[in-house]
Amino acid sequence: MSPDLSDVRFLTVAEVADMMRVSKMTVYRMVHSGELPAIRFGRSFRVPESAVAAVLRIGIADVG
Repeated sequence: MSPDLSDVRFLTVAEVADMMRVSKMTVYRMVHSGELPAIRFGRSFRVPESAVAAVLRIGIADVG
């Protein structure tokens, strides 16, 4: 059974970047790599707020 989508809050890439304190390009990279799930609406992406919270909770591995 699928969750009720009326309870899901979607954020724009700019909102996610602001919450995570990273650039919009970093968010786009995370979306394209599959690290951050997103739904495409036309030419833009929307990210479930719960996915952002999960990434922030788990943390992002050091790149380098």
